[in-house]
Amino acid sequence: MAQPQTPTVPTPSTAALLDRAIAYTTGSLHLVTPAALHRPTPCAAWTLADLLAHMNDSFQTLYEAATHGHIPPPARDAPTPETVAPRPAVPLAREVPTAGPYGIPAPVPPPSAPECPFPQNVQTEAGELRGAACATLGAWSGAVRSAVVSVGGLPLAAELVAGVGAVEITVHGWDVAQACGHPRPIPATLAGELLELAALFVTPADRPARFAPPRDVPSNATAEARLLACLGRDPNAS
Repeated sequence: MAQPQTPTVPTPSTAALLDRAIAYTTGSLHLVTPAALHRPTPCAAWTLADLLAHMNDSFQTLYEAATHGHIPPPARDAPTPETVAPRPAVPLAREVPTAGPYGIPAPVPPPSAPECPFPQNVQTEAGELRGAACATLGAWSGAVRSAVVSVGGLPLAAELVAGVGAVEITVHGWDVAQACGHPRPIPATLAGELLELAALFVTPADRPARFAPPRDVPSNATAEARLLACLGRDPNAS
């Protein structure tokens, strides 16, 4: 018989990593304007509006993982940055799940779940998306939860889920700033920590569906440049 999962709380390092990732990305969200929503992003085939919708899904996924300890299996043929078609401007917070952090899907909350503070139309509510980011951090920092998250029926360490989320949150914050025409460097210490995680999580199986091929960078490149190159971004983009 399976042993009951032991309740725990995030370690200080994980909570701090998420805190810094979210702080960086909310700074980028302040740059979003209605005029920028149709601009292209570093995510192939996605406009800024598409990217914000995906970020809403990702924040909701992390929120559900923290508060429910469960993420359902990915929907078959779930869209990814490389395969998605342009999304219409419709309410998004209760859609059919789409891909979240590194293929982890964003679940539709069960009927018994409390209302989550996620925007109904992130294409026009970047401010509310910043609130959703803060709610996600609060869920991981303060809520007692299981040490294991069930991802598609398979157990995964909650701290690992949080680490994956921090990578995605940060790189999409960089994507948003690029799309808005106001590039923002990822802090060196944060980039270095996330680079170690990305090197573990991103495999050849993730390319090209979820990430473009890695780019070459000089041996003396910064941690930010190596992180972006690892995730298929051009570190020299402006």
